[in-house]
Amino acid sequence: MNLLKTSILALGLGLMVAACGGETAPKEAAPKAEPEAEKPEMKMEAEPEADAPWSMTKDGITITEKTSAPEYPGAGLTLDAPAAGEAVAGANNFKFTVTPGENDYQLGNQTEGANANGCANSAKGQHIHFIVNNAPYKAFYTPEFESELGEGSNVVLAFISRSYHESIKAAGAFVVTEFNTSGGDPADLSGKHLFYSRPKGTYKGEFAKKVLLDFYVVNTELAEDGDQVKVTVNGTEFMLPMWVPYTIEGMPMGENTIMIELVDAEGNMIEGPFNNSGERVITLTEEEPAN
Repeated sequence: MNLLKTSILALGLGLMVAACGGETAPKEAAPKAEPEAEKPEMKMEAEPEADAPWSMTKDGITITEKTSAPEYPGAGLTLDAPAAGEAVAGANNFKFTVTPGENDYQLGNQTEGANANGCANSAKGQHIHFIVNNAPYKAFYTPEFESELGEGSNVVLAFISRSYHESIKAAGAFVVTEFNTSGGDPADLSGKHLFYSRPKGTYKGEFAKKVLLDFYVVNTELAEDGDQVKVTVNGTEFMLPMWVPYTIEGMPMGENTIMIELVDAEGNMIEGPFNNSGERVITLTEEEPAN
C-alpha cells in the first residue's frame, strides 16, 4: 500500500514539473540556428553625371568632348587690311586688330594650363589661325603678316587660338571674308560652312596619345536632331552633335586619316565648297619631341 502511494505521488510530481516547463527526461537539443549569412551589399550602377563630357568609342578609337579651357570673354579679331577690292594674286600684307577682352588675350602668350592638358602646344604661344579656301592653316603670332592669295576666289577664315591650337569660338573671335583677285563670281558667304583646323602634322611621344580635333562652323548650330559634323577616322565614322573641341585617342602609330563633313539631320552633306574637308593625313610617332 505504501509502495502504491509512493508511485502515485511520484507520477503526480512528474506531471506537475512537465506542466511548468520542466523536463522529466533528457530531450534532444534543438538544433542551433545557423547564423544568418551576411547579405551582399547592393551597389547601384552609377548613372552618368549630367555634366559628364560627351564621348563615343568605335573600333578602339575614342572621341571625347574636351573641357576645361580658359575662356576669353570679349576677345575679338577684326581685319583692317587689305580691303576686299585691294587684294592681289600673290603676296599680300594682312593687318588685324586683336581685342584682349576680359581675361587679356594676347598673341604670343602661353595659355594657362597649356602644358597640363596633354595636347600638343606651340612654344610661340597664342596665335591666329589663317585658312584660305579650307587649305591647312598657317599660324601667325603677330597681328600683321604677309601671306599669299591665289588667282580667283579666296575665302579667308581667320580666328584667334589658344597656344595649344584650340580655337576661341565666339561671334567676334573670327573673320570670314572673300578676296576675289580675278573679278569672278563671288562666294556665298551667307551659307553654312565648315572649316577644318586640327589635327595637323606630326605628333610625338605623349602628344600622340591624345590629339586635338577642332573645326570652325559658320552660319549654323550643331544639335542632336539637326546639323552635325561627321568625322571619319581611318574609315570609322562618328557623328558630333556639338560645336566644341574634342580629343581623339586610340589611333595607331604611323599615318592616320581624318575627314570632316557638315551634314543635316538625315546625314546628307550640306552643299558648300568647304563642307567636306577631304582626307587629311597626320602622323603619330613614339619618338619624344625635342625640348
